[in-house]
Amino acid sequence: MPSTTAPSGSVVPATRFAVPGRIAVSEQAAARWQTATLTELRRETPHTATFRLAVPDWAGHLPGQHLLLRLTAPDGYTAQRHYSLASAPDDRGHIELTLDHVPDGEVSGWFHTQARPGDTVEVRGPLSGFFAWPGDRPALLIGAGSGVVPLMSMVRHHRLRGLTVPLRLLVSARSPEELIYASELGPETTPVFTRSAPQGMPVGRMAAAHVAPLLAEQPPGGWEAYVCGSNGFAEHASRLLVAAGQPVERIRIERFG
Repeated sequence: MPSTTAPSGSVVPATRFAVPGRIAVSEQAAARWQTATLTELRRETPHTATFRLAVPDWAGHLPGQHLLLRLTAPDGYTAQRHYSLASAPDDRGHIELTLDHVPDGEVSGWFHTQARPGDTVEVRGPLSGFFAWPGDRPALLIGAGSGVVPLMSMVRHHRLRGLTVPLRLLVSARSPEELIYASELGPETTPVFTRSAPQGMPVGRMAAAHVAPLLAEQPPGGWEAYVCGSNGFAEHASRLLVAAGQPVERIRIERFG
């Protein structure tokens, strides 16, 4: 999923926050390009796949961070894109990216139609601490579509470290077939389906009825909210959070599109 900087606006704090570092990340290593070798491809949905890359000198990352990826064609032409990291930080020497097949997308198109194990690309990162979650505070995660990618890094980190700090994931997808990581989602997750749903589940856009119960049961110290999705979804989810009582300064947004 492409990553962007934090947006400004009435419901999103303009300032960034310092991330308490439980996971050491080398800024020097993050500033240089490294060769990444594709080792595995996993289909997630009809239009989304996860690509596992071996990066022996990867500096480590915080859940929620992203990287810059560069493809170079035989004629020297290059294309660069920002992508969120899907893997947990503990997966040393490897990283995972989950990419939508964007129509006419240069980079995503290459990954989905041409990439094979053994192919190499260049990566630089990790980048940005604004959307990072080091596991030290209760996390309320809200995403839609491929916006679940950086949030899944947080969920995986929470599980692998055996963290006891509360974490909840509210994720929206058009249908069960388009729910990314469906086989991995557990009791911490509440899915919302906007076009079709399993029998007995309602169909519709994420609403106050989905968000309000999570805000009604506040953990000690309250939630730190992380919202990721399209521009429209990010605005909608932020309004729902604020209406349910979430402090504006404790909403972090990553948006795309």
